[in-house]
Amino acid sequence: MSDLRVDTARQAAPDRPDTPCVAVCSTTFDEVCRGCGRTVVEVAHWVSMTPEQKEAVWQRILAQGYPRRNT
Repeated sequence: MSDLRVDTARQAAPDRPDTPCVAVCSTTFDEVCRGCGRTVVEVAHWVSMTPEQKEAVWQRILAQGYPRRNT
């Protein structure tokens, strides 16, 4: 059953890189990376997140204007 959920999420999600990371990593002033827009917790748990959780993060960071390069 979980395989079906993963396949459905992959089909519904647009083609995206495996991670929003743009190698501009900085959380100097708060808990949000200035490069990708993810929180410290989201970065730490990215590899164990479900496709649905990752898509929710993608939707939020894209709406906020991330990922950013050279910022």
